[in-house]
Amino acid sequence: MGIRNSAKAVIVTDNKIALIKKQDEEGFFYIFPGGGQDKGETLENAVIRECLEELDAAVQVHELIHVREYIGKNHEFAHFDEDVHQIEFYFMCSIVDESVNGSPIQPDTDQIGIEWIPITDLHSFRVYPNAIVEIIQSTKKTEVYLGDLN
Repeated sequence: MGIRNSAKAVIVTDNKIALIKKQDEEGFFYIFPGGGQDKGETLENAVIRECLEELDAAVQVHELIHVREYIGKNHEFAHFDEDVHQIEFYFMCSIVDESVNGSPIQPDTDQIGIEWIPITDLHSFRVYPNAIVEIIQSTKKTEVYLGDLN
């Protein structure tokens, strides 16, 4: 399996962040909206498409704020995605039009909802990648490339 690019949206409104809600045997967990980049598609267009599919929201894509490398065998879910090697590009985004179609047209696999979680409360939730929580909560400028973090 090759390396896959994934474009992610970091959408903050009124000190709340939009996350995709999922559930597994341990309970609820949250991931950032976004997904795989298609061949011939820019990362910006991938974020726009994924937000329409998963959030039913049109977004404006702003600056690239983080690049995370995910090597599945190094993480807690290695038994599921040991062979996955993904480069994740996190972009600041703003919503320009909500409820474009009335409901997500292609929700993420096992997506059970969308939640706006206060940034100050993120540490109380299972957010993946969890190391990004502290980075988002911080007011200081951080490096863009984060490496293979949990």
